Amino acid sequence: MTADNPARMEPWQWPEPHWRALVNQVRAGRSYRPAKWANGARCAFALSFDADHETNELRDGGKSIGRLAWGQYGPRVGVPRILDLLQRHDVPATFYVPAVAALLHEDEQRRVVAAGHEIGIHGWIHELNSVLPYEAERDLMLRATDTLEKITGIRPVGLRTPSWDFSPNTLRIEKEMGLLYDSSLMADEDCYELLLDGEPTGIVELPVEWVRDDAVYFMMHRFQSLRPYTPPEAVFDIFRREFDAAYEEGGLFQLTTHPHIIGYRSRIWILDELIRHAKSKGDVWFATHAQVAAYARDNAA
Repeated sequence: MTADNPARMEPWQWPEPHWRALVNQVRAGRSYRPAKWANGARCAFALSFDADHETNELRDGGKSIGRLAWGQYGPRVGVPRILDLLQRHDVPATFYVPAVAALLHEDEQRRVVAAGHEIGIHGWIHELNSVLPYEAERDLMLRATDTLEKITGIRPVGLRTPSWDFSPNTLRIEKEMGLLYDSSLMADEDCYELLLDGEPTGIVELPVEWVRDDAVYFMMHRFQSLRPYTPPEAVFDIFRREFDAAYEEGGLFQLTTHPHIIGYRSRIWILDELIRHAKSKGDVWFATHAQVAAYARDNAA
C-alpha cells in the first residue's frame, strides 16, 4: 500500500487530497432563489414528466414483450391523459424524453411542443450514463439532443440524466454543449449554480428529489423485490406538504412523475388536486423547467 495509489486503499485510508478531489468534482455554488418569482408570484411550480416509455426495458438489453407493452402505456394512454389535464388547467410542463422513445413516438413529441410544453434531454436509450466513458457519454448526449431537435424543431436547453447521477465527465459535457440547466442532482431545494472542480460553470441546477418522484411510491418489478406501494392519498399528502413548505418559504416546488406510473385512473387525480391546491393560493407561477432556470439565474436575490 502506498499513499500515491488510492485505488488499492480502503476509503478510510485515502489521503485528504484524494477524498477532497472526489467531493469537489461537482458542487453546489451560489443560490439562485429570487426574492420574488415572475409576475410577483411567491412560489414557482415546476412540473415534469420523465417519458421513458419502452426504454425502461430496452436500456438493460431487456426483450420482455410484457414490459415493452407496459412501456407503450405511457404514450398510448398516459401522455394523452396528462396533456388533457395540463390543457384544462392551462399549466405548462417539461417532458424529459430519451431519444429512442422520441423516435418511437415522434408525433407525441410534436404534440407536446405544440401545446406549449418543453422537451428536455434524457439520454439516448435511458442508459446508465454515470458509468460511461467520456467519449460514449458525450456521443450519446449529442446524438440525443440532435434527435430531439430534428423531431421537434427546437433544440433542448436542459438535461435530466437517465441515472439521476453524473459521471466524472457529465458536467464538463454539459458545459461544452452550452446547456442552460441541469435537473439531476439533489444538493438543495431551490436552484443553484453548478461548480466544476470549484469553478463556476454558469449552468443552473434545478434540483430533483426522490421524495418528489412518483416512482418511489408506486414502482414495482414482478420478478424482483421491488414492490413498494403507497396509497395515492398518502402520495398526494406528501406532494402537497412539499408544495406548502415551498410556498411558505417563497421557493421552488419541483415535481417529477412518469406517464406510465402517474397516468392511471386511480392516480392522475393526484396531479389534478395538486394543481388546484396550488392555484387556490393565487400567487403561484407555473412554468417549464427552462423558464424557472432562466428566471432564477437572472433574478437571484
